[in-house]
Amino acid sequence: MKPHYITTSTLAFLLLLLLLASSYLQTSMAGSGRDANFTCIILRRQVQGEVLEGERAGSVLRYCGLCCAECNCVPSGTYGNKDECPCYRDKYTGTGLRRRPKCP
Repeated sequence: MKPHYITTSTLAFLLLLLLLASSYLQTSMAGSGRDANFTCIILRRQVQGEVLEGERAGSVLRYCGLCCAECNCVPSGTYGNKDECPCYRDKYTGTGLRRRPKCP
């Protein structure tokens, strides 16, 4: 049985294909902004992975859904990017000393 070797031209073609695919993804994602529905699904999965069980998981998922639906945007990352979505940033619950961000 003859061994299969990857030739230089095959390797160059695969690298070029990878480069084209990544540039296409960057272009399509940059022009459309963040798709809130898709981002909400990902955010819910992250929350379900981080918050195991109990009433905290239910409340985080509920508020996550509320903020996604009302704001139609979600900031990127997990911390410190709320300026990307002013609606998300400006939602608060409670008053006085109990005032805290509504969106997780």
